Amino acid sequence: MSQSLFADAMTRLDKALQHISISSEAIERLRYPKASLAVSIPVRLDNGELKVFQGYRVRYDDTRGPTKGGIRYHPNVSLDEVQSLAFWMTFKCAAVGIPFGGAKGGIVVNPKALSRMELERLSRGYIDAIADFIGPDTDIPAPDVYTNATIMGWMMDQYSIISRKFSPAVVTGKPTAIGGSLGRESATAMGAYFVIRNLMNRHQKLPQATTVAIQGFGNAGGMLAELLHNAGYKVVAVSDSKGAIYNPEGLDIPGVRRYQRERKQIEAVYCEGSVCNLGDRQILTNSELLTLDVDVLVPAALENQITLANAHDIKAKFIFEVANGPISSAADLILEQNGVCVVPDILVNSGGVTVSYFEWLQNRSGLYWSLEDVNQRLQTKMEAETSQIVDLAQVLSVSLRTAAYIHALKRLALAIEAKGTQQYFEKS
Repeated sequence: MSQSLFADAMTRLDKALQHISISSEAIERLRYPKASLAVSIPVRLDNGELKVFQGYRVRYDDTRGPTKGGIRYHPNVSLDEVQSLAFWMTFKCAAVGIPFGGAKGGIVVNPKALSRMELERLSRGYIDAIADFIGPDTDIPAPDVYTNATIMGWMMDQYSIISRKFSPAVVTGKPTAIGGSLGRESATAMGAYFVIRNLMNRHQKLPQATTVAIQGFGNAGGMLAELLHNAGYKVVAVSDSKGAIYNPEGLDIPGVRRYQRERKQIEAVYCEGSVCNLGDRQILTNSELLTLDVDVLVPAALENQITLANAHDIKAKFIFEVANGPISSAADLILEQNGVCVVPDILVNSGGVTVSYFEWLQNRSGLYWSLEDVNQRLQTKMEAETSQIVDLAQVLSVSLRTAAYIHALKRLALAIEAKGTQQYFEKS
């Protein structure tokens, strides 16, 4: 790339600042993370060998509350990526009115190459290294790419050992047996579903007449595919890291999910059981999936999937960003010029942090909610914030991404002003 991921992310802030005025000191403050930490994590492997892994944690901004953000395990994790994700988390929390700041963490590792015990030693070692950097009132980690409830449970337990007290609120996305919230595992997908349904209803697009392609069939993408399928949407293509499958008549998503869980890759649906008898299908690459002629495209994998190289080839009418930063700023401009409606990540995938906030509240109060209560609260929050952002975009004649950043900036600026350190003036 010609510029870093973080530099590219900052262009979204610059664009939003053209439509709202806050003090230069507040702007300067939002351009830099509050604190960044790089750590080395020595892990004894099962064969007796010692291997050292590189880890990061960035707290970007805590103006509106303790910082919040996931921890990802991936070979391509870097400080630039983690800083960018922490920046997006800051604006995501503000965009949906969650009283948290933004943070992110990660370890440079291929988790599939480690045993379960090695993963546990790595996870506990990471918490040993960053324990003084996090806390229920300071910074609260959560799951992200290739991390899950089990790993969060190990991390919470390790922090509790270090602090010598049970500390469920230090981490969200935990197993329910140790303080996790019902609905947290499906929260990102459920939140995205509420946003998609809201926008499609506004555009009078009936589910049965709406085709959908989803890049990324992990926790968020897979669950979202099933939610959309069950609601009547025609999910015609899905992919994982190894490739994509496509059926213009619609896929049997529950069947695909079942085989993907059993065989660990989507291609297995072509050679096993009844799913092979669903009709004509095609095997595609992830890149080919992105350029399908569908109504709705959902990038739910990693960042920078749509760039200058393929933006002109995108045929979808709507893009809902379930992944963080899947579209570069340069591609954004091309998509906007081509009439593609892009619904930004800081709105679409905010269901995860919203239910993480619910989990944190439950941990702090000791009162736990039913699944129906969690999902109803999530629906109310997502639909309300979606409506406000869509209305703001129409009033200002800006893209939904710019409107979401303006919406977030207003809340951030009010918090800065309330602390008495900056002044906030909105353009008339």
